[in-house]
Amino acid sequence: MKDLKVLKKGQEFLKIALINLALLLVFLELGSLGWYLVKHKQFFYTREKTQDKSALGINLEGVRLNQSIVERFHPFFGFIQQPSADFRPGFKVNNYGFISPYDYPFKKTKNNQFFIGVFGGSVASDYAIFQVQNQILPKYLKQLPGLKDKEFVILSFATGGYKQPQQLLILNYFLALGQELDMVVNIDGFNEVALSNLNNKNKVALAMPSIQHISPLANFANNSLSTKAMEATLRIQENKTRINQALSSLQNCSLAACNALTSVYVQHLVNNYKTDVLKFEEERTNKQKDDSGSVIYINSNKSVLQDSVAFEEMAGNWAKSSIFMHKVLSASNVPYFHVLQPNQYYQTKRVFGEAEKQIAFNKETPYAKSVQIGYPALFKKFPNLEKNNINILNAVNVFDNNKEAVYVDSCCHYNKAGEVIFSNYVGRSILESLRKDEARSKKK
Repeated sequence: MKDLKVLKKGQEFLKIALINLALLLVFLELGSLGWYLVKHKQFFYTREKTQDKSALGINLEGVRLNQSIVERFHPFFGFIQQPSADFRPGFKVNNYGFISPYDYPFKKTKNNQFFIGVFGGSVASDYAIFQVQNQILPKYLKQLPGLKDKEFVILSFATGGYKQPQQLLILNYFLALGQELDMVVNIDGFNEVALSNLNNKNKVALAMPSIQHISPLANFANNSLSTKAMEATLRIQENKTRINQALSSLQNCSLAACNALTSVYVQHLVNNYKTDVLKFEEERTNKQKDDSGSVIYINSNKSVLQDSVAFEEMAGNWAKSSIFMHKVLSASNVPYFHVLQPNQYYQTKRVFGEAEKQIAFNKETPYAKSVQIGYPALFKKFPNLEKNNINILNAVNVFDNNKEAVYVDSCCHYNKAGEVIFSNYVGRSILESLRKDEARSKKK
């Protein structure tokens, strides 16, 4: 009888446990449905499924899922991203390491095609991707009678870390290969002062490619990458595999609870990835004490230049490179527009919200001082640029009247809202400039 009572109590306990578990799962599912509705503005069960992993609601900013975190040497450009056919829907890292739907040089297939080349660093690369996807600049250009029937093709010649004279060299290289261009937009300024200043602090010639990118490549070539950097590389690779697997699981979730729990897991992996990338960046940029035996030659300075001398040289390189880009393009009547990109470390009248401050500013960054000293040095070159007929667009104030967040990191990059504002400014400014040119031509 005792055993029977124990058995009955056990059954009752099991029933209660199962009922509580079922209720827990129901409440978890209901809570997850509410969370998904708030986050994605749609009902989970009737959601529009996507194959684009970047559209799953996970912040993948800065995560190179389909790219190596280490660039590749290029004998003319300094460094490029590793070419890859699998970047994101509609894009690849092409045969020259640029994020684009096309390999280069790209030839016109229709008489009405209008090729716009975009040059610069990562902000310019993001801008080019955004234009391909949203066609904001083309919408402005179509307001001109002579361009309303054109098919606009955006060609990106921009890569993260590029700074003058890399844009100038890349332009001349592709023109030599026969690349056709009908307009060029060069978006720069930040890298020219921020990355060139890092060169200076490491006694590397300012006009050389970014030491932040070249140094680890030299260390790889010399087989001198630190053990800590190699360990971080392995962890990063393992995390990328886990992130890709988890994102695939996220795409196939049939319950809202599965989506919520997997999302939390993926975000945890992404955070670990970013932490390891920071550790890798810190380790890989440690210069060798003796690089006399290096197989990579990098022009150096005997000492660190004083800020006043260094930033004047940086600004001079920036301006002269832009002038030469204009000269080579004007010989073929190709309009050239030079855009000085906005950056959070150059103080304007913009008021940052507390949440954006946490994202956009880093007290430890070496970039803040570079921008604060460097941007005024660039401004001083404006009269010389204008004297040489450069269409210089000063975009530093474009976010001043916007209250919502526009920055996605503590470097320089913009979110979708920021890209829209920046793109509209560039589009309006170019349209206005071209209209003025048309008016002057009619008066002649």
